Amino acid sequence: MYRVLIAEDEDIIRKGIAYTMDWVSMGCTIVGEAANGKEGIEKIEELRPDIVLADIKMPIVDGIEMVKTAGTESDFKTIIMTSYADFEYAKQAIDLGVSAYLMKPVDEDELKKNVEKIIQEIEKDNQLKQISEKKTVYVKTDADNDYVQHILSATESRYSEKISIESFSEELGVSASYLSRKFKEATGSTYLDFLNKYRVQKAIKLLETGKYKVYQVSDMTGFSDYKHFNSVFKRYTGSAPSEFVK
Repeated sequence: MYRVLIAEDEDIIRKGIAYTMDWVSMGCTIVGEAANGKEGIEKIEELRPDIVLADIKMPIVDGIEMVKTAGTESDFKTIIMTSYADFEYAKQAIDLGVSAYLMKPVDEDELKKNVEKIIQEIEKDNQLKQISEKKTVYVKTDADNDYVQHILSATESRYSEKISIESFSEELGVSASYLSRKFKEATGSTYLDFLNKYRVQKAIKLLETGKYKVYQVSDMTGFSDYKHFNSVFKRYTGSAPSEFVK
């Protein structure tokens, strides 16, 4: 999967992008978040994301400087987000070779369109790199391992069921430790973390319809009990589920 990092100092915006977008359907996973440019540089160096979403105005180090500094050591595509329609910012972003420059509030469809465009760019870059090295052309897919691909596909359709790395281990006839290792290599996170994030994303979509009670959404998204759902939801979003009910 393509690894995405979000650098944004406003917590509600950062969490909103992380948990309201259906990243899995785009073949992406959120590997990290940063609340300022300095933290962003550190996270980029540590997590090696494929795509970085960066706010321009951040404390300590701004988004432009973060991308410029981190880009000397890491290879990633950048989407700049800003509330400022400033030509100088846009010029600096263009000079850095950013892939997209989006105005806040960021439109979800526009962000999705740009992420999909960037993925195509990455795949093309990979093809050209492999050709230049005279190796077999390899296009990065959702997962490098067939078992991991099975888990990802099954999670999308069965996230409301009682599933775990252990249940997939039994289902696929391979050890849980092997699956855990391969899954983390492909996605950058443990399966439990990935599953919780995916369930929270689905829960937000259901809550925003206004059709369901919080306890109903808890059941619909595979959480064992209401209290556990509230705890996990708040851990990942920083807010209670009730705050997303329209």
